[in-house]
Amino acid sequence: MKKQLRHLIAAVALVLPVAGFASEGPALEKAPINIQDTESLQRGAQTFVNYCLSCHSANAMRYNRLTDIGLSEDEIKSNLLFASDKVGDTMAVAMDKKDAKVWMGSAPPDLSVIARSRGADYLYAYMKGFYRDPSRDTGWNNLVFDNVGMPHVLWEWQGEQVLKKGKDAKGHETRSLELIKAGTLTKLENGKANTIDYDRRVADLVNYLVYMAEPAQVKRHQIGYIVLMFLTLLLLPFAYFLKKEYWKDIH
Repeated sequence: MKKQLRHLIAAVALVLPVAGFASEGPALEKAPINIQDTESLQRGAQTFVNYCLSCHSANAMRYNRLTDIGLSEDEIKSNLLFASDKVGDTMAVAMDKKDAKVWMGSAPPDLSVIARSRGADYLYAYMKGFYRDPSRDTGWNNLVFDNVGMPHVLWEWQGEQVLKKGKDAKGHETRSLELIKAGTLTKLENGKANTIDYDRRVADLVNYLVYMAEPAQVKRHQIGYIVLMFLTLLLLPFAYFLKKEYWKDIH
């Protein structure tokens, strides 16, 4: 019994530091995800193909799965099929991993299931968290991924942010971002940043990444609603007659 107790205490001691570490870092804003919004998914797919697919692959995703979000094969061929020849191909990249490691320090990860491994809120904060950092080779850093190796590919949309450090009421260091140069999808109005349009485009991209991590979920949700409606219509009459039979002697 004492030996088991010692093992339990040792296990708790190992878990506590991990839990404390996991609680560190900036609070993540809730990502406005809606995989039923096909227009958002289509815009996100366009952003992914044009800005992410040049470096990041999605080898578990085929172009023809985009028909699930309302795109025809002709639309896919005309607007999204830049890195391949066939609609049935996977979203691979031509960049060699060895070359990528030399150029960037490490090969860009495959993004097929990045939304499942990182979470939508993290990806949303990450794409909004880039700021200028002259000490980095790329000139960029990130609030939620310190010393990130990836440059800010959407900087023309967002503009340029800088990191602001301060202290809260308890004396703890705070880190926030300030937009100093507007982009094509942001504005500086009376010294305040308006990033609504950029935030929407990032939300579309993250929405697509969530869909891509499990493309079947769109149809699965649709089928689930149909099944629930069917069961409701099927069971409601039985429930009604059962109620009448149960209460007939009382009334």
